[in-house]
Amino acid sequence: MTQKPNRKSRVASTAAPRRESAWREWIVQNRGWLATGAGTAAIVGTALYNRASAQRAERQTPPAGKFVEVDGVRLHYLDRGEGAVVVLLHGDGVMLQDFEVSGVLSLAAEQHRVIAFDRPGYGYSERPRSTVWTPAAQAELIAKALIAIGVDRAVVVGHSWGTLVALSMALDHPGVVSALVLLSGYYYGTARPDVISGSVPAIPLVGDLLTYTVGPLLGVLSGSIGVRASFAPAPVSPKFADFPKALALRPSQIHASSADAALMVPSALAVSRRYGELTLPVIIMAGRGDLIVHIDKHAERLVGDIKEAELRIVPDQGHMLHYAVPEQVVAAIGDVEARAR
Repeated sequence: MTQKPNRKSRVASTAAPRRESAWREWIVQNRGWLATGAGTAAIVGTALYNRASAQRAERQTPPAGKFVEVDGVRLHYLDRGEGAVVVLLHGDGVMLQDFEVSGVLSLAAEQHRVIAFDRPGYGYSERPRSTVWTPAAQAELIAKALIAIGVDRAVVVGHSWGTLVALSMALDHPGVVSALVLLSGYYYGTARPDVISGSVPAIPLVGDLLTYTVGPLLGVLSGSIGVRASFAPAPVSPKFADFPKALALRPSQIHASSADAALMVPSALAVSRRYGELTLPVIIMAGRGDLIVHIDKHAERLVGDIKEAELRIVPDQGHMLHYAVPEQVVAAIGDVEARAR
């Protein structure tokens, strides 16, 4: 005999589908708010993760040098060795450790007092957003920092973006700079499509959102390609394995690097108009195979615009000459120093 379902079971069997239908309807009606909430949670979660990663990187690589405050801005620097002073200015995207890991700092410190700065916004140096940090602004800050720590004259070495700061120091603060060594520099305002994408994180608001969320991840994904291109046609130096990459991927440094990228072309256009004013000894070094900066448009042109300049081209090497030929870089320092006496 078949038992008929009682009233309670019939109610239960129909209530479940109704609840499921109501739940689906609620989701459809509120899908916009749900998507916004999920997106916000993802952004906040990513930002918190990046903040924790930055703090971990700073614990792993704490400040190794000293600090000097100039015009309310705190700069971090290493001070090694004794003798005539040599100042090292790193390129875009790195920190003073670039000269330390490459070997240039220790080699130069055998016969000189070597001061390597974290440029504004890099490493442990501050970069207030109230200032547009052009090469001229950075040059003024570093020149004042040198005077504050008791340096009145120095050979200044710049790599890549740092060459614009070195040149600006020589032009605007000639009393501080006795000679220049310029490595793999970008000296003229030639077209650089890569600068457009590299400058996006510097855009107010939108750039900050990218910098503090997906910026570090994009840096990890694209970093190996950029590193290989920088060293090409040579292989990546084994020494680069010791560079503190995590420190360079902090959001604050990504923002500084992007801001420098945005300023690169207009800054080179401005500074290049004054190269003829320079009368101090200058050695320009360039890798024949540099894929980042074409030497025919920059180094080979610059040597004709500076009266006391000498060009040294390194065959079979690219943008990272301080890793590839640190001994030649230090030899160039000694040569310009002798000419400046």
